[in-house]
Amino acid sequence: MIKEYCGVFGIYGIKDEPVAKNVYYGLFALQHRGQESAGIATSDGNVISQFKDLGLVNQVFNERSLRNLKGRIAIGHVRYSTTGSSTIENAQPIVIDTKYGAIALAHNGNLVNSGDLRHELKSRGLSFSGTSDSEIMAAMIATSGKENFEEALVDTLKLCQGAYSLVIMKNDRIIAVRDPHGLRPLCIGKTESSYVVSSETCALDILGANFVRDVSNGEIVIIDSSGLRSSTWDISAKEALCVFEFIYFARPDSVLKGRSVYDARFNLGKFLAKEHPVEADVVIPVPESGVPAAIGFAAESKIPFGEGLIKNRYVGRTFIQPSQEIRDMGVKLKLNPIRDAVRGKKIVIVDDSIVRGTTSRQIVKLLHEAGAREVHMRVSSPPNLNPCYYGIDTATRAELIAANLSIEGIRKYLDVDSLGYLSVDSLKKAVDLPKDSMCMACLDGKYPVKVPERLENLKLLFRET
Repeated sequence: MIKEYCGVFGIYGIKDEPVAKNVYYGLFALQHRGQESAGIATSDGNVISQFKDLGLVNQVFNERSLRNLKGRIAIGHVRYSTTGSSTIENAQPIVIDTKYGAIALAHNGNLVNSGDLRHELKSRGLSFSGTSDSEIMAAMIATSGKENFEEALVDTLKLCQGAYSLVIMKNDRIIAVRDPHGLRPLCIGKTESSYVVSSETCALDILGANFVRDVSNGEIVIIDSSGLRSSTWDISAKEALCVFEFIYFARPDSVLKGRSVYDARFNLGKFLAKEHPVEADVVIPVPESGVPAAIGFAAESKIPFGEGLIKNRYVGRTFIQPSQEIRDMGVKLKLNPIRDAVRGKKIVIVDDSIVRGTTSRQIVKLLHEAGAREVHMRVSSPPNLNPCYYGIDTATRAELIAANLSIEGIRKYLDVDSLGYLSVDSLKKAVDLPKDSMCMACLDGKYPVKVPERLENLKLLFRET
């Protein structure tokens, strides 16, 4: 499985009502984007308060902690560690005092030049409590020589290379920012009593907020007592939204760039069935992310769709576990075959992606042990050939199975009767967005933001911590 990154959320209340609980609901809807820590920071107009801890949203917060977070302005964050380990010091939002006043910062993404920026700041005498690049961005704003906060923010953004969707809070406003390529999603919504900023539209829905628009690449949006205003700080780069938002990351009930994620995944399955037909008795998904593509595959192939694996929803995503032994056991804890549904049958199993291949191999083994007569694997994305440096830990090149084995070699490793990946051309058709508006570097090696040679060599050889 691919490792996830983070989710950000913010509310600016138009009425003088506490909003911490609404941020809690928003983070709950974004829980799929990060399961290691959660945090909320609020402002009552004078003081910024915060509460954060390791764990899921409903484990971190309770009625008492939410009641103590006072104010009508708030931001929140759910985290999966990409740069920086999973410790309380790296939980967000990052709250810091500056000459511009206190700020709270929540970040989704990853900076490819964070090492150089940290070294520069340390050479100037700064110290850090954690190891995340989000803390680096906050420190850069705090130490900027610019006259006001907005100038300091732009000054900082010009030095940051990589992916970042930011939600920043000052005492009296919320600021939403996307990097020049818009690698990570960010949108704006509105209720009768508030403006809402979120990584995905599914979190707007939970509050009954109407979608207003996406934050554009290279845009800064400021929400304060005057309403909403924006400026474009960088128009030099073309948009490159991560294509895996459509394949795997975003919730299927979200809308990205006006495109239904569910519809895109359904079409991925349809194109997959056209490219790799097979005779079988039933099409089953790897739950939950493989469901829409499996439904599309079944619809196109006329093979019945069915459930063959039951997911234990109380077990976290398998990639969060650090060791291979625990990851393998995580598959058994997370998925269990329905023996009567698979015994003696030719099965097409549809998954969204194969990264290392270990999880897929375990799933195939479970199906064989349950009595499946044949197992045909279909993958609703092209082979994952290259590491991601923008906030998704897709392993090193040495760990990417498609970068080291042929399709036939992968088929033998997985122990399936046949294996078919979706083509890049069909992926583009299924998503139905301009091909030059998406980042597909993990598939085609075309990185929109230049990766430092030092970092590239490191990821070729070693697994990042």
